Amino acid sequence: MSIYRTSLPAVTLDTADSLQAGALTRGQKSVGFIPNMYANMANSPGLLETYMDGYDRFRKHSGFSPSEQEVILLTISRYNGCTYCMAAHSMIAAQMSGVSEPDLQALRDGNPLSTVNLSILNEFVKHLLETGGRPQQEQVERFMRAGYQEKQILEILLAMAVKLLSNYSNHLFETPLDNAFSNYVWSES
Repeated sequence: MSIYRTSLPAVTLDTADSLQAGALTRGQKSVGFIPNMYANMANSPGLLETYMDGYDRFRKHSGFSPSEQEVILLTISRYNGCTYCMAAHSMIAAQMSGVSEPDLQALRDGNPLSTVNLSILNEFVKHLLETGGRPQQEQVERFMRAGYQEKQILEILLAMAVKLLSNYSNHLFETPLDNAFSNYVWSES
């Protein structure tokens, strides 16, 4: 069985229609360049805009620290097997969000984390993914005993939705890595 890859071309500012150009320009202002992922997602401006809106809200309003956010995003991306997002978020984790090298390597390898609260967060996100959003009571209690709030479960769902959009579109496009992420290549083992 062969896996489908879309034939849609990456969209550039030169080839974009007005809706695509608006989404790409917004992405470029936010990130500083147009990532390959955005150029592919721009084939559906609603997809790209929805992704950027959800991602921005998760980053600004989730109540998770930058390192906790990366644990969540890397856990989801690894679960979904997204090589592009694993590389991108590994770079962000290492260079911007303060995730320790041992914890970053553990996230990339699917191993337990050395930091207790991050480990509990990682395990809870995996549990939500594995149960299709139907966590067991004891898992929620453990999550909350670690200092997290019940409403943050919903923020994890937001991250799961955002990552579904990016992970799955990257699968469809087999999105090539941008140079900014090339030092963090990842593949499923």
